[in-house]
Amino acid sequence: MSDPRELSLTWTSPAPDLAVVTLSGDLDYASSDALTDGVGALLRDRPTVRELRIDCAGVGYCDSYGLSSLLMIRRRTRTAGAALHLDNRGDALERLLRVTSTLEHLTGAGGRAREQKLDT
Repeated sequence: MSDPRELSLTWTSPAPDLAVVTLSGDLDYASSDALTDGVGALLRDRPTVRELRIDCAGVGYCDSYGLSSLLMIRRRTRTAGAALHLDNRGDALERLLRVTSTLEHLTGAGGRAREQKLDT
């Protein structure tokens, strides 16, 4: 395995109700809290945000802690009434989401019953 890459976050706001964060690096135990905390601050400081797009094109690796962070972000955005989108998922992240049966939950596909099952 290659050396871990530090996660960098680049935030933009193309519209008052839209926020985009572009990730570059590894989403893992050492870095995931920065993303979770950043999203929490965004939702707290900008209650008008109704859509959060996370651009995952630059994510090289995501471990179980990174997945846990994405699930926490999904819960927080839903509570805030904001849609979550995971854009430009690479093959490794896509596989992780499929293997863990979280793809539909995190990408908005599937029914309400699926969301309730994962949130309990």
